[in-house]
Amino acid sequence: QVQLVESGGGLVQPGGSLRLSCAASGTIFSINTMGWYRRAPGKRRELVAAITSGGSTNYADYVKGRFTISRNNAKNTVDLQMNSLKPEDTAVYYCNADRLRVGEKGRYEYDHWGQGTQVTVSS
Repeated sequence: QVQLVESGGGLVQPGGSLRLSCAASGTIFSINTMGWYRRAPGKRRELVAAITSGGSTNYADYVKGRFTISRNNAKNTVDLQMNSLKPEDTAVYYCNADRLRVGEKGRYEYDHWGQGTQVTVSS
């Protein structure tokens, strides 16, 4: 059974930095795309950044130049380095893993989510 566990959230002042980490566990042979989404109070969940196993990245416009996503394919981990944080970045951040090959037979599974980690940007 695949599980995603996030860490690294917390309270930070505007202009500060945080690094989120996510580790996928289970019998995993590969993960096509790993990413970070967020849900702010009263808003829908939205993509923050994603990265493929080949290293291609996709960022939401509002984080370009401030956030950097990276991953370790061998360890099935994905990180999000967040710099120059703004109060509007306050949200619960969720790790996502999509199109995984798992289990003894290498079946495909899709769209796994972590439990979320709170990021609060406030003075």
